[in-house]
Amino acid sequence: MLATETALLHVYETDPMLDPRWEELVRRHPRASVFHSSPWLGALRRTYDYEPLVVTTCPADTELTNGLLFCRVRSWLTGDRLVSLPFSDHCEPLVDSADELNSLLMEMHRRVDENTWKYVEIRPTFFEPGIKTGMGKAAAYFFHRLKLEGKSPVELFHGFHKNCIQRKVRRAEREALQYEEGRSLDLLKKFYHLLLVTRRRQGLPPQPLAWFRNLAKSCGNTLKIRVASKNQVPVSSILTISFGRTMTYKYGCSDENLNKYGGMAFLMWKAIEDAKNSGLDELDLGRSDISNEGLAVFKDRLGADRSVMHYWRFPKSDSASEAGWKTRFARQLVSVAPDSSLAAAGNLLYRHFG
Repeated sequence: MLATETALLHVYETDPMLDPRWEELVRRHPRASVFHSSPWLGALRRTYDYEPLVVTTCPADTELTNGLLFCRVRSWLTGDRLVSLPFSDHCEPLVDSADELNSLLMEMHRRVDENTWKYVEIRPTFFEPGIKTGMGKAAAYFFHRLKLEGKSPVELFHGFHKNCIQRKVRRAEREALQYEEGRSLDLLKKFYHLLLVTRRRQGLPPQPLAWFRNLAKSCGNTLKIRVASKNQVPVSSILTISFGRTMTYKYGCSDENLNKYGGMAFLMWKAIEDAKNSGLDELDLGRSDISNEGLAVFKDRLGADRSVMHYWRFPKSDSASEAGWKTRFARQLVSVAPDSSLAAAGNLLYRHFG
């Protein structure tokens, strides 16, 4: 939805970690996601020292009916900026009108002009900023959602691609892959081992282990690490977080040499069964790079709906070119780093890349 141009409203700032009105808004707003939640914000703060803030048109002594969430990202390497929201696939403005959104974005426009912020970035899936906000499209991604409501597990399974998903699930069952789920230290170690393998294969450093520890601690039982193993050897793993009526698939990793066992398709099926049994309505499969057609097609074959989402920035800039040099820098570092130093590289770099 494109926000139209209108008169601006007065804007206030609040701290979402201290203001109880924010959590109340997140609980009741239909477009709120796990990325708006206090557990997610707490993990970002503890891991990367990002400071969250919310801008709103609601004064402090009134009910909070709208809000635009950001984190202050401070970096000597990549510049200081305001991002909604780092390491989050999307973060919808919790507004009910174009007037509200434009007013909030014009306030952020002013802060960039008057301070030392390099840029402000938003990652909406529904609203788009108006022209006068000065926001421009900075990047495009595929976005996938799988609707669960009104479908039985059998119907969802039959909605999978027969050759590429259904047969892999059946192969995993024939191979008697062991399935584990939870958030124990043992499962985290298995997940992180596979993440190291995957990121090495991609030529990129892994996210810090502390990030996943903090997520598990913050999210509690809503977070699940799922691991498939063959003869006690981890094959693949995914991490999901449930919030409201939605389960979000956030991370996945595997041992390429063991992909023949169908572990990833098997784990996605387990997650879908779990979501259905928990009465959830949707599986959020997150974003995929436009250039990563293989990942997008895998999500298509799960029966998910594909759309295109945009990240927006002021001043207008091409985040793809910026991401390109970050990726090249990271890959150069990874190419010379031994396995023992790969995690250290992630610890060093990630807080600068949010």
